[in-house]
Amino acid sequence: MALPPAGSSAVLPHEDTFPVAVEGRRALLAATATDLEPIVLAHDPEPVVAELTDRARTDPPTLELRDTDDVLHRLWRETDPQVLSRLTEALGRTHAVIADGHHRFAAARANSRSQPAVAGSDAVLALVTPMGAGGLRVDPIHRVVPDLTLDAAVAAASQGFRVTELARTSSGGTSDVAVAVRRWLDDPRATGFLATDGSRLVQLQSPSGAVLAAVPPEAPAAWRGLDVVLAHHGLLDLLWHRRDDPESVLIAHTVGEALGAAVERSGVALLLRAPSPADVAAVARAGARMPRKSTLFVPKPRTGLVLRPLAD
Repeated sequence: MALPPAGSSAVLPHEDTFPVAVEGRRALLAATATDLEPIVLAHDPEPVVAELTDRARTDPPTLELRDTDDVLHRLWRETDPQVLSRLTEALGRTHAVIADGHHRFAAARANSRSQPAVAGSDAVLALVTPMGAGGLRVDPIHRVVPDLTLDAAVAAASQGFRVTELARTSSGGTSDVAVAVRRWLDDPRATGFLATDGSRLVQLQSPSGAVLAAVPPEAPAAWRGLDVVLAHHGLLDLLWHRRDDPESVLIAHTVGEALGAAVERSGVALLLRAPSPADVAAVARAGARMPRKSTLFVPKPRTGLVLRPLAD
């Protein structure tokens, strides 16, 4: 994908990035002169793109492999100039949200600015897929606050939320925490957040006016209504007094990872529900950014499956 000019709405980020991480990615890109994995773009539904994709899949795949996670990958190479022309024209009628690869996208732009004469530096390897049904889904990303006891977390959170205990480890060592977490995550009517140290599980609901006021009122409504935004501004910042940086707030992609990190770091896991793809698109179109690591779009392509040497 050609890197769009500054101010273009063709590609819409939805998450914040960290300059240190962007610079690390840029240095890797400059050193290897290769896109090692694609950014992932979720685009508006477009019938012609769906038609051409379905047609390509009627032929035998160019490459087929099953990876170490037992995921089957099939790739088709398309070289027909007419098909490519129709595909480019059809995608040009859409907008796309960056589903994965905000730091890689920013690094590609930074590398292009620093090395404009390098062949291929004006583009980035991308996987484009429809937004919504038949495309990507969004899984939650959780937070872990190290060196915080659950008692202290609950005492502070109760100043701005209604706190309800949902489960705890029994005296015999059998824990209902994991079961209660899964039930809560799978319940579409569930609200609020969960906090746990691995042995007890509490639910935080009904934010107070002071908590709601901690969310910047000038931000667009699509952004202010997100659970992850309320958690960062109203809970982590206002009540737990934690800065949003990689040392103060850790990231966990699964419940098990969050619980393990909470135990290891003597802290509290904050479990969140995922925003919907429509929520993410609304935030991006409003020009807003979610807190870092707010979304986990899946499935993901295997890193290294497709490489793009810049000079090729």
